[in-house]
Amino acid sequence: MHYRHEWKHELTWLDVLTIRPRLQAVMEPDPHALEGKYHIRSLYFDNAQDKALREKIDGVNRREKFRIRYYNGDLSVIHLEKKSRLNGLGTKYSAALSREEAQDIVDGSWAWMPEADRPLVRELYCKLRYQGLRPKTIVDYTREPFVYGPGNVRVTFDYGIRTGLNCTDFLHPDCPTIPAGDAPILLEVKWDAYLPDIIRDAVQTPGRRAAAFSKYAQCRIYG
Repeated sequence: MHYRHEWKHELTWLDVLTIRPRLQAVMEPDPHALEGKYHIRSLYFDNAQDKALREKIDGVNRREKFRIRYYNGDLSVIHLEKKSRLNGLGTKYSAALSREEAQDIVDGSWAWMPEADRPLVRELYCKLRYQGLRPKTIVDYTREPFVYGPGNVRVTFDYGIRTGLNCTDFLHPDCPTIPAGDAPILLEVKWDAYLPDIIRDAVQTPGRRAAAFSKYAQCRIYG
């Protein structure tokens, strides 16, 4: 189990215009980005008691959440992901899904899942059955990612956060979404054992402190 450190900072566009040139000077753009950015669409799961949402809001030390995600509208590469946090550190597990499998999960057609050759799919099946997890809401946003080899550092700007409200038809490109309230621009910094000083200095902005922020929680503001 490989846990990573993570900082999150809420920014303004002026902050972005200040920090972005610093990152461009010392980091590389993510090779998967198109013209320096990509669009992310995720479908998050929760149960009738909003377990994942409540654990985030209450700051539960050990928590997890499931989502299905794809990038830039490309439905040929879809991932089931589980994000876990313990003692302020995070880790992520991932398994590939076909478009048909993702749609089956959304539709409640789960008969194939106990026999899947991916342990994460089988784990989700158990939690669909016994924790009552269900597709909850779509989260859309744009990401500008940068990478740095030493320390396995990843820095991203995330903005334009939109919610699908109660819509879970996330494979449909025209599924309507709306802005998730007054969502900020989010700077995320993730690293393994150490954060190089050159990156630490590059992301510093006076008056900004690390803060807990959840895109999923932000996208639940309307219910």
